[in-house]
Amino acid sequence: MQNAMKHVDKDIVAKIKQLEIFTRRLLNGALVGDSRSAIKGSGFEFDQIREYNFGDDIRFIDWKASARTQKLLVKQYIEERSRTIFLAVDVSQSSIFGSSIARKHNRIVELAAVLAFVAQHGKDHVGLLLFSDKVEEYIPAGSSLSHIHRILERMFSFTPKKSKTDISAALQYLLSVKKSDAIVFLISDFIDDALDTYLAQAARKYDLIAVRCLDANEKRIPAVGFITVEDLETGELVELDLRGTRNNDVKRFLAARIEKQNTLFKQRGIDLVDIAPERSDYLAEMVRFFRRRMSY
Repeated sequence: MQNAMKHVDKDIVAKIKQLEIFTRRLLNGALVGDSRSAIKGSGFEFDQIREYNFGDDIRFIDWKASARTQKLLVKQYIEERSRTIFLAVDVSQSSIFGSSIARKHNRIVELAAVLAFVAQHGKDHVGLLLFSDKVEEYIPAGSSLSHIHRILERMFSFTPKKSKTDISAALQYLLSVKKSDAIVFLISDFIDDALDTYLAQAARKYDLIAVRCLDANEKRIPAVGFITVEDLETGELVELDLRGTRNNDVKRFLAARIEKQNTLFKQRGIDLVDIAPERSDYLAEMVRFFRRRMSY
């Protein structure tokens, strides 16, 4: 993998730089603030001297400054809340699908990239897990900008070995990682019949957030008569009758699958965020969610 990292395509480097600049603009626009919080304690970064408030620890009174100002002053410190964030990204063949210029895979990778930059801005550690029906790649968490670039270069250049989706394989692997207080962004279209396997266990161990990325035609397919479709994960060809009541049957099936997932995530106490690949504001929308969810 080290050799592959030395020869990253120029287009990928340019794309990463573009997303980095875009994310900085969002951050500078006050969509996201600083992750540090004011505390009273020792061994943390000094923040400021302020007036004493009832309940403050007297050990942190600055007696020299108090004598000069004739006011009781204390030293305040800040704690850098360094958290671990895992980006679990679906790279199965179903992510290639797209009925418009916006492919799901492109949106999923762009979204993961922006989340990585925002987390790095917040001084958090970021790890990466790429999965299909097995774990294809795992990069342990790190916090440097070079580490984030390494993660993104791998995501943008990665070619999966498998085509199907098995979210349980990703969750099972995450359960084996010795990090119980991490936040996991599980980014997928969730087209997986065995979705619930390990979901409850993972939700108990981690702060698990599901990010669902579906094409418009995976939610509500238009009535276009007879069409032949290919299952991107199996290669199987299937002829669909999308006329009249048959089209309604397909719509009901798609709606039922989404509703079943919604219910499952709610039962497991998992936050769910829906991302539409065809929408131009999906990245800003996700950053706003990140801000609220992560208290950035």
